[in-house]
Parts: sequence; C-alpha cells; structure tokens
Amino acid sequence: MEKRVAILYSTVDGQTLKICKRIARHIENAGFSAEIFSITDFENPISKYSNFIIGASIRYGKHNKKVTEFIEKHQRELESTNSAFFSVNLVARKAEKNSFNTNPYVIKFFKNIDWQPKMIEVFAGRLDYASYSFIDRLLIKMIMKMTHGPTKTEKPIEYTDWRQVEAFSEKIIQT
Repeated sequence: MEKRVAILYSTVDGQTLKICKRIARHIENAGFSAEIFSITDFENPISKYSNFIIGASIRYGKHNKKVTEFIEKHQRELESTNSAFFSVNLVARKAEKNSFNTNPYVIKFFKNIDWQPKMIEVFAGRLDYASYSFIDRLLIKMIMKMTHGPTKTEKPIEYTDWRQVEAFSEKIIQT
C-alpha cells in the first residue's frame, strides 16, 4: 500500500503552512506521497490516507474554531488512522512551554476536545510586527510585554526550530 499523507492546516500569518510544506518535503524524500490542504478545503475521505496530520496556529490564545469543528465532525475516522496534531504558537519559543504537556494552549485544546491523536507536537511560530494590522500589532506587543518577549524588532523573528520539525516528520515516517 502506498504511504499517502494528508496535511491539513489552519494558519493566520503563514508560518503553519510553511511548517506543513517542510514536513511534506521531508516525508516525500522518504518515499511518501503528501498532500497539503487548508482545513476549509479538505473534502477527501480520510481513509484514503495512511497518515493524517493537522497543524493549527494560535491567535489570542485559541486555535481556529474550524479546526475543532473538523475534528469533531471526523473524530471516528481520525481515530482509525495514524493521526497527528501540531500547534504553532509564540509561547512555545520558551523551552519550558514547547511540548504538548507543557504548552498551555495545547493542554487547554485537548481538555476541550474528545480526540487523542497518536502524536502531538508544538512548534514555536514567527513574530513579524510589520505584517500585523494595527490592532494585532498592539495586542501582540501587549502579550509579548506580559510574557517578557520582544516588543520591538527590526526584522521578523522566526522562532521555529526546524530540527524539531524534521524530528516530527521522521516520527511520521516511522509510523
């Protein structure tokens, strides 16, 4: 049986999609077939895939509600495949909050949903004040000040640990 992987994503600023593309490239190099879909565009049967990955970013402490809706609608199918989930958020830039059992957003997400994927990962995102709307820039600066993060940057800061992304990809290949 051909190893086919579906990678669904929900992103606000594009970093989650960038991570999905890196995962796809890594697993394709191992001989898998990978397809990437926006969470709102996926219409195939989940059973068509040997592995199923959902990646979702955080904005203001929450994943997009479409992610929860998708999981609730397809929970039985997801549980019958090798499913994985990853969250992308700036809190994960801190070593003590970059795993599924220490990241407050991921802990809260799985307390409120009745699904347990085979793998859960957390990746730090990207901070890019210049790309945010005025309101987003103000709110994110306020959050960063409260969490002792940078409130002024000349350039975007990419906190994503690409070795961690590749290690996650490797786990997908092994399942």
